[in-house]
Amino acid sequence: MTAYNVVRFKVKSGKDKETMDMWKAEARPAGARGGHVIKTGDRTYCFIGEWDSMDSIVAARPQMIASLDKVRPLLEDLGNGLGVTDPVSGEVVLSLD
Repeated sequence: MTAYNVVRFKVKSGKDKETMDMWKAEARPAGARGGHVIKTGDRTYCFIGEWDSMDSIVAARPQMIASLDKVRPLLEDLGNGLGVTDPVSGEVVLSLD
């Protein structure tokens, strides 16, 4: 069953292009169908990834964490104990095509 992960993050001032370039350079994990980064405000973004299944997301977590570790110095802490990202994931329960 198709699954998605969504990760909210905020880029440090002047680091938008460098952050996007780093994300583009990362290899796509097994089971990832693709993804998009959307700009939600001034220096704020959400990554939306489409996956074959929740199992694919779980299996790719070490690779995703390694990718985040590379870009982490370019991100701002979101506050409230979140750190530099606010991730969620889940299986599709309704498609609006």
